[in-house]
Amino acid sequence: MANRFEKAPSEYIEKVVHLNRVSKTVKGGRVMKFSALMVVGDGKGKVGFGLGKAAEVPEAIRKGIEDAKKNMVNITLSGTTIPHEVIGVFSAGRVVMKPAAPGTGIIAGGPVRAVMEAAGIKDIRCKCLRSNNPANVVAATFAGLKSMRGPEEVARMRGKSVEEIVG
Repeated sequence: MANRFEKAPSEYIEKVVHLNRVSKTVKGGRVMKFSALMVVGDGKGKVGFGLGKAAEVPEAIRKGIEDAKKNMVNITLSGTTIPHEVIGVFSAGRVVMKPAAPGTGIIAGGPVRAVMEAAGIKDIRCKCLRSNNPANVVAATFAGLKSMRGPEEVARMRGKSVEEIVG
């Protein structure tokens, strides 16, 4: 008989960004619940995030992973970094992301670092501005990554060649 909390190996990189314990006071005392903010990616530019809530931590993590897999997006990469500088905004969360030379590594805070590692970005510099709420920071990072455009896409939209765009 398999343990119900045993995980099958996944083809995705799964990261717990934030675990939160919340309590509700009822007549008999406090009822504890957990929420898990999860980031899931394939390490090749496909990444998603989700929030799972449950009475037990493993169940919350499983629900978060399921939610993250439903909300996966493809992002534009340029080698091991991003094509251009971008500011991601979601609610009060702002994240500035700048491309970096190979060998720089991921210079980013906890929630942003988890997203970058799952997405397969190896070299980047990031800074969280305003809010440091993990949920808003992760959502802002996603907003920024989704808004990025590669030179091929920009050239196609403008009806020019890639050489004209890049210079």
